[in-house]
Amino acid sequence: MSPMTQLDALRQWTIVVADTGDFRQLAQFKPQDATTNPSLILKAVQKPEYRPLLDEAVAKHSGLTVDEVTDRLLVRFGVEILSLIPGRVSTEVDARLSFDTAATVARADRIVALYRAEGIDVEKRVLIKIAATWEGIEAARILEKKGIHTNLTLLFAFAQAVACGAAGVKLISPFVGRIYDWHKKSAGATWDESARAGANDPGVQSVRQIFDYYKRHGIATEVMGASFRNVGQIAALAGCDLLTISPDLLAELAASDAPLSHALDAEAAKTRDIAEVTLDEPAFRFALNEDAMATEKLAEGIRAFAADAVKLEKLMEAV
Repeated sequence: MSPMTQLDALRQWTIVVADTGDFRQLAQFKPQDATTNPSLILKAVQKPEYRPLLDEAVAKHSGLTVDEVTDRLLVRFGVEILSLIPGRVSTEVDARLSFDTAATVARADRIVALYRAEGIDVEKRVLIKIAATWEGIEAARILEKKGIHTNLTLLFAFAQAVACGAAGVKLISPFVGRIYDWHKKSAGATWDESARAGANDPGVQSVRQIFDYYKRHGIATEVMGASFRNVGQIAALAGCDLLTISPDLLAELAASDAPLSHALDAEAAKTRDIAEVTLDEPAFRFALNEDAMATEKLAEGIRAFAADAVKLEKLMEAV
């Protein structure tokens, strides 16, 4: 009998999610769920095999505004992905709406309506992805009350996770790799890669803190580690509710039979002495402001996703 791969071992404790717009890569890894974002969709439609989806969306909906065509393209990718996986797809609201609760809810409603028109069971199979700003979290609170489930992304601070849990969001995506990037850059020449690897990785530590807090206080929001730079970060979070992983790192896990052990333990977390935190809007904003890494990476992430949304629109306008 062949030895168990790291990917198979990970599946014992964690739901594996594919982080890609390149849906033709999905079958080989058999993920439960899949996540997309504007950058991944932009990357996909620049490949010859996916370009026809963009051309088709523009031709079919030529009378609509460019943002309406964009949503139809995102949903088209989502429907294709859902045909290949048993679980859920995450589809992102335009990052330029990250500070507008009402506009985020309206855009989410439109995306949901498009999925429903395709015969998709939205409540079970779609997560609306929203940046974890205060306004985004409030939009998620409204959507969840309507039965529309949400994935709060660009999450870097413990305060963001606390607010998401209180709002009853379905799932959060703390960004492991981007937290690691910030600390490594900040440390400069003093950074010790081996000393800050695995359980000592700052991105891993952030997710562990959130996971333990949620489990200790019975918060139902799912924790999905995201944005990985290496398989060591993934291995250090085995046992997290879900992990969303790029095809390159999924391939690395599937090719390795190195030992992988259970790292995060929900039952053990329930016994820990962790104080409950309550944050109103002023307290949330101050806590986020006090966290330089989270403040910078949240702003940077919104800017990057917004820029890629603009690039995607320009591609469509050029058709």
